[in-house]
Amino acid sequence: MDGNFRPTRGCPHVRDPYAFPAAFCSSGRHRRGIDGDRAERTRRRRRAADPEGVADGRIDDLRWLDAARDASVQLPRRLLSALRAFRHDAGPDGVLLLRNLPVVADDPLLPTPAVKGSVERVPTVAASVITTAMLNLGEVIAFRNEKTGALVQNVVPVPGSEASQSNAGSVLLELHIENAFHDNRPDFVGLLCVREDPTGDAKLCTSSIRRALPLLSEKARTVLGEPRFLTEPPPSFGALDSVTPAHAVLNGDPEDPNVLVDFSATHPLDDEARQAMAELRSAFMETMSALSLRVGDLAVVDNRLAVHGRTSFTPSYDGADRWLHRVYAHLDHRRSRVDRAGDGAVLG
Repeated sequence: MDGNFRPTRGCPHVRDPYAFPAAFCSSGRHRRGIDGDRAERTRRRRRAADPEGVADGRIDDLRWLDAARDASVQLPRRLLSALRAFRHDAGPDGVLLLRNLPVVADDPLLPTPAVKGSVERVPTVAASVITTAMLNLGEVIAFRNEKTGALVQNVVPVPGSEASQSNAGSVLLELHIENAFHDNRPDFVGLLCVREDPTGDAKLCTSSIRRALPLLSEKARTVLGEPRFLTEPPPSFGALDSVTPAHAVLNGDPEDPNVLVDFSATHPLDDEARQAMAELRSAFMETMSALSLRVGDLAVVDNRLAVHGRTSFTPSYDGADRWLHRVYAHLDHRRSRVDRAGDGAVLG
């Protein structure tokens, strides 16, 4: 297995970026350039962070989530159109890139957190922007065993976790379907860049089964479509003494399947399954794209069609390291009701 990904292209297969002016307000108007005085722009961005001033400023309070859901329909028209088109069909790459979204008001950005389990609890412009965007793809969810069930999670390097195959690590993060072991894994994963990697080494890598499938042999397709694989929970879930039952890696329409694999946690049960999984990884590597996320970039990955990972990088832990917000969404909220206590947003 390679020590690092070596994509041969930048990111040509990602759907064309949609750029939006930084003046984002909860009224839904799409304003270009300077609009009003500084105090007015700041007020509007803070309204975007907490549209109704509800829930005492707590993101995980369902009243704030309800207010965010109401505000989500007031996003700029082009943004709504892009998100809904992506929800309808994620295209050949299964990735949508949105650019120039606001991440702060006029206040300076805080230092990058560097603690295990870092999350956002109090509304900020960045946390609100990613939440309202993801609510146009489905219902926002979290997992109680992952970062205490916070809806907006920080993806940051953590001292001592460099070698971890998790969002806290800085070694090569293998291509994977997010929470592949879970029956109610998210359908979409949103990653909003709050601070870019100063070294430029950390790149989001994605690859779609729609690109990789034509490169697979008929034998590999057959084996990958059979329940000959097991997947463990990721380190971010802590100690869970369980794995999924044996499952197929490819499922659904054989000509346009979904994919279910984590190359650091999915284990083939026999030699043919091992060979087929190696062939799949090779196909993903051949069709992979890499992207250095910039501040204000929101990358949305269709978690049914596309695997994602990250190249290795060297953090400095000086407050200036790469910082992403992560939010999950799924399409069928009713399906997961049995796992969501009190009809909330957190799966147990």
